[in-house]
Amino acid sequence: MRIELATEPGDPQRPNEDYASVALPASGDGGALVLLDGVTPPEGDCGCVHSVPWFTARLGGAMLELSVSRRDMTLTEALAAAVTRTAEAHRDTCDLSHPRTPQATVVAARWSRETVEHLVLSDSVLLLEKADGSVHPVRDTRLDDLPPAVRARRATVRALLRGSAERAAAAREYVRAVEALRNAEGGFFTAAADPSVAARALTGATPRAGLRSLTALSDGAGRWVEVFRAGSWAQCAALVAEAGPQALIDRVRELEAADPEGAAHPRGKARDDAAVIHVAP
Repeated sequence: MRIELATEPGDPQRPNEDYASVALPASGDGGALVLLDGVTPPEGDCGCVHSVPWFTARLGGAMLELSVSRRDMTLTEALAAAVTRTAEAHRDTCDLSHPRTPQATVVAARWSRETVEHLVLSDSVLLLEKADGSVHPVRDTRLDDLPPAVRARRATVRALLRGSAERAAAAREYVRAVEALRNAEGGFFTAAADPSVAARALTGATPRAGLRSLTALSDGAGRWVEVFRAGSWAQCAALVAEAGPQALIDRVRELEAADPEGAAHPRGKARDDAAVIHVAP
């Protein structure tokens, strides 16, 4: 079995909000991976005294432990229980009903001798490399499929001069429009404080014999494909398999540095936290 992971903050002066982990039980029967991408809130009140890294560490740690120790639970049930456990850890000190309460995207996979299960919630990605060499991305596209009016607001922001007052005002309007769709019908879903969101995740299972590898990517690493169009998902999986997770992150950093203002490749952050897990079970 081969297991590799790498994670790196987008800004060395700020904490990394991504979480990446792999666990192999002492029994030697299978294992699990969990990758979270914490949602960076806008400046201002978020109703919580804790940081996003605090939240992702708590939620990711709970999800990993449950995925490994409770094989009787589905990944959906494990995520719901992990959300509940994390919420209970700060319910007495924080307003968990606040729309900006700490939250994260989720990728999880668990393998046994026979089966590989997976779960994806929001815009992080899991690449399933099949035994025939084909690569199948598991992507939750609901954040991409926002209503036309909201996508038009995003286009307006990107067309305005970076650093201008007009762009800042338009960005605030766009953020409010997106926030209204988070964890709402017709919008998109992230793991925050409501365990019922686990039922919104994409899930599936594949015979272990039919898989060559798994590659989990936070959107900061996945932008090599989705933002910079530097290659396909199959080429992304091949790069990670051949050169390792850090090599993909390094390529992303080079592309970000070549377009620091996002003029050629519009994006929400010039540099983003990035995390990659590669497992060949």
